[in-house]
Amino acid sequence: MLDQRLVRDNPEIIVTQLGRRGIKLSLEGLQLIAQHQKSLESRRSTLQSRANSIGKQVSETIWKGIPFESPEVNRLREIGNKIKRQVSILEEEEQIFTYYLKEQLLTFPNLPSKSCPNGKTEVDNVEQRCWGKPRQEVNLKNHWEIADKLGIIDTERSVRIAQSRFVTLIGQGAKLERALINFMLDFHTKKGYCEILPPILANTNSLTGSGQLPKFAEESFRCSEDDLWLIPTSEVPITSLHRDEIIAADDLPLKYVAYSPCFRREAGSYGRDTRGLIRLHQFNKVELYWFSHPDDSDKAHIQITADAEAVLQALELPYRVLDLCTGDIGFSATRTYDLEVWLPGANAYREISSSSNCADFQSRRSSIRMKSGKNTQLVHTLNASGLAIGRTMAALLETGQQNDGTVILPAIIAPYFGRDRLVPEH
Repeated sequence: MLDQRLVRDNPEIIVTQLGRRGIKLSLEGLQLIAQHQKSLESRRSTLQSRANSIGKQVSETIWKGIPFESPEVNRLREIGNKIKRQVSILEEEEQIFTYYLKEQLLTFPNLPSKSCPNGKTEVDNVEQRCWGKPRQEVNLKNHWEIADKLGIIDTERSVRIAQSRFVTLIGQGAKLERALINFMLDFHTKKGYCEILPPILANTNSLTGSGQLPKFAEESFRCSEDDLWLIPTSEVPITSLHRDEIIAADDLPLKYVAYSPCFRREAGSYGRDTRGLIRLHQFNKVELYWFSHPDDSDKAHIQITADAEAVLQALELPYRVLDLCTGDIGFSATRTYDLEVWLPGANAYREISSSSNCADFQSRRSSIRMKSGKNTQLVHTLNASGLAIGRTMAALLETGQQNDGTVILPAIIAPYFGRDRLVPEH
């Protein structure tokens, strides 16, 4: 959420920065509301101070031996009661304006970083670097063709169980998924991340705090009777892990790694990636998350991105890093690097991790602060996929495919899987 002081005092900053995202808006009306809300708050605070002062005078007068029902005490009490009634009226009006202001601010995305490249769409993203040599040969198969030959994915029965865009992993497929999860969790915990296993259902406040609501309500699956949502990413529960808390500055950064199933409706994506493991309603993911000191978040962004890259390097999967332009960064992000893995069967790079610095956007929505001495301020939050499991499996299948129908696995994953390759089961 944006700082309401910007709306009140410097709305031109918001207009300019969101204009870089391609969003045109006028904040004149909202600025007046913010200024009026601040005026109400100031008047209420002044009156409350006066009421407290009069209450103190009443106590002091009675302490001096003047009777409670004396004219002097009654006069002070009448003044105090009148002020309290005025405070009550101002509180009601202030609550109305505060609520409206907050509801409007919740709809605004984060301001892009000054370092974020300007652009309108994904074609304007800037390639930062590439790693590895992409496999490029004729007649390479897509991962779903390979999976079908291996007998490790069942899509048709999954539609019977649920609906389209769900898959059931079978035999070696289920074992490889589990192996990848365990490998990634071990990989990151060895780097100092604290492993957590969060709830996969989260309440409305949690999704609002991380930025999924109200913007992405249509993308989420909701259990309306319980005010619970299936999480679209473990970023949601991790953000709320420290909601309404004050963290000691010396304890930062806090670095978490979490495995969770993730659930997304993929609204608006029908017709895209209808086959295979790329775009599903349910998928597994290992997520990296940092709570950082504001002064260190740019360096933290470089590090969390490198930690995600290290997984791809360990798995010997070629990839590239894109610096997303202002028109393509996510709602909560101020800057984002996408990692795109090479899929030989598709002869293309596809996103496998998104690494974002959200600055104080999520911490303001979730009231997460740090304390250094007597000073408190909002922490910065960062997240990165480390990695999306299904897409990792797709890349392994396409990269390791052999003419005899087997799939050679990277050496680092073999101990987790139990052997160095997948073999046809029928």
